Amino acid sequence: MGALDLARWQFGITTVYHFLFVPVTIGMSLLVAILNTAWVRTGKPAYLRATKFWGTLFLINFAMGVVTGIVQEFQFGMNWSSYSRFVGDIFGAPLALEALVAFFLESTFLGLWIFGWGRLPKGVHLACIWVVAIGTVVSAYFILAANSFMQWPVGFTINHRAELVDFGQVLTNKVMLATFPHTVLGCWLAGGVILMAVSSWHLARKRDLDVFRPSLRLGAVAVLVGAVGTLVSGDILGKIMTETQPMKMAAAEALYETRQPAPFSLFTVGTLDGTEPIFSLEIPGLLSQLATGSFDGKVQGINDIQAAYERRFGPGDYRPYIPIAYWGFRLMIGFGMLAALVAFVLLWLTRGKRVRGRDWIWRAAVWSVVLPFLAHSFGWIFTEMARQPWIVFSQMKTAAGVSPSVGAGTVLTSLIVLTLLYGALAVVEVGLMIRYGTKAPPVADGAEPHDGDEMSFAY
Repeated sequence: MGALDLARWQFGITTVYHFLFVPVTIGMSLLVAILNTAWVRTGKPAYLRATKFWGTLFLINFAMGVVTGIVQEFQFGMNWSSYSRFVGDIFGAPLALEALVAFFLESTFLGLWIFGWGRLPKGVHLACIWVVAIGTVVSAYFILAANSFMQWPVGFTINHRAELVDFGQVLTNKVMLATFPHTVLGCWLAGGVILMAVSSWHLARKRDLDVFRPSLRLGAVAVLVGAVGTLVSGDILGKIMTETQPMKMAAAEALYETRQPAPFSLFTVGTLDGTEPIFSLEIPGLLSQLATGSFDGKVQGINDIQAAYERRFGPGDYRPYIPIAYWGFRLMIGFGMLAALVAFVLLWLTRGKRVRGRDWIWRAAVWSVVLPFLAHSFGWIFTEMARQPWIVFSQMKTAAGVSPSVGAGTVLTSLIVLTLLYGALAVVEVGLMIRYGTKAPPVADGAEPHDGDEMSFAY
């Protein structure tokens, strides 16, 4: 492997790893705020115990997300200096706003929420966690604005590099306007599954039903809302993707020849690159609907798009790695919908103030915790790898963005170090989540807590 391949591996590993924590932070901040609101409005001790319990798990994840996110900034300069010089003027504005406005907003008010128990008025204290929840969403907006420039560059001019001329266009990029709700709704799915899985572990042991039954149902509702929302927003995003990056949509189906109407295959067995299917289970016209909004729409194939790109950009191979695009797209959808199915079953089993279910159901619910993380990982892999060979679509190829003075040995060394470090952090994260997730919720004595208890350690 050369420096380019190693740099791509390193960025892929660290980015996917970091994004394991981001959805949980965004999703759980909202759910903790809802539980905190329920306690303030009703005064029921069970809601206070739930708020403290889930707040501790939220903080563990938040802290780990901050640590792993810092590495992302360094990688731009270490391995992608040419890319950083090219997009620095564009990325500087949204990333600066993300740090100065969103992240500092989250950090400040999260500290007030942790250490404000019993010290701040209830309403002010509650407002702090809502500001945190809003801050996580604002942070996602600015980050996705930067990423969407890579998918569909707007608001710039080229003067040896990309220079910002219209920040409003960057913030209202049509790709970003579709990606933002799709991502945030997916985060609700991730946060909801955490509540479902941990609550199922306790309910299987018939522990603290007054805390974990409502927690499970809140998580399940969040999963169902997130799943339906991602389907709707994903449908919109698919049409915009077809308009801006037709090669990505064609790669998602391994559609080599232009078809009208175009089917969508649920499952295919064939050659590795998808050129010669042996068996395929197809839904007629569904790809046309996803791409154009009509079951009779015309969808361009890979071969025609490749020829058009050669005429537009010059000779070269503009096809991504088709198997990853094809299966990444399906696994993203499949794991997300499987999580929704689990949520529906759990809501059914806990209806009417009852808690029913066999041991294998509770075990399956606990293991469902991995489903949203798999869905998000395959979704990001599809989004980024199906854009190849572009690092900034139509403006800069990935091969041109790598640092010219950093050799393969240096990149390999940092890849090994970071992978080992992230592996150690994974052990710490899982260990802490299991340790505090399997403990009983704090006992409410009828009075407001006077400190952050176990929550403060993560901060």
